[in-house]
Amino acid sequence: MRVLIAAVGRLRAGPLRDLYDDYMGRLPWTADLREFEAATGRSAAERQRREADLILAAVPQGAVLIALDPRGRALTSEDFAKKIGQWRDGGAGALAFAIGGADGFDDRVREKAQLVLSFGSPTWPHMLVRVMLAEQLFRASSILSGHPYHRAG
Repeated sequence: MRVLIAAVGRLRAGPLRDLYDDYMGRLPWTADLREFEAATGRSAAERQRREADLILAAVPQGAVLIALDPRGRALTSEDFAKKIGQWRDGGAGALAFAIGGADGFDDRVREKAQLVLSFGSPTWPHMLVRVMLAEQLFRASSILSGHPYHRAG
């Protein structure tokens, strides 16, 4: 299975990039990061539309699209792993995770997503969300493989 993270903004060298690379490097799946410059425009809606065009164009044909959005559904790590396992076992060849810009998503991204996922009520910095997603992907792979990384606390 392939994993794509399509994100607005660029994760620069430093501690967050190191952590992101560490978790993504441990995945048993092929993973790619596609980053896009934040769109410019006079209105938030215009910026959202431009960013949505870039994100949606990056999603491979037939991939399961998961949009990270604070208005989405919060899942436990176990439920997130179960969802990934269901998609994998159902024949999904790719999962595409979308992380929007400062203005959030154009409605088209949420409408095309098979899951709109939230990492909780707080608003998280977009660069930190990448690290959180990378860790949750590694945790999900650990849960699915029975590895002891994930233990109920």
